[in-house]
Amino acid sequence: MSKSATRAQTAIYTGLLGLISGSLYFALYWFEEIILDWSKQGGWYFLVPIAIAFTFSLVHGSFTGHFWDLLGVKAKSAKS
Repeated sequence: MSKSATRAQTAIYTGLLGLISGSLYFALYWFEEIILDWSKQGGWYFLVPIAIAFTFSLVHGSFTGHFWDLLGVKAKSAKS
């Protein structure tokens, strides 16, 4: 989100990312057998679980980052 985004816009964006993340988890559960069958076929199908992992990482990581920012929690910077 841009620096000029309001708190309400940030909350809506965070909620949307959370909804997408939850939907991805549900889809993974719902289509478990199909995904397993694809990944067992060999060849280039080994990329299916890798693509799913990257997708989860991006969406859930963005949601988590925005969630903590919305709550005002920041990482402590390590200074030498």
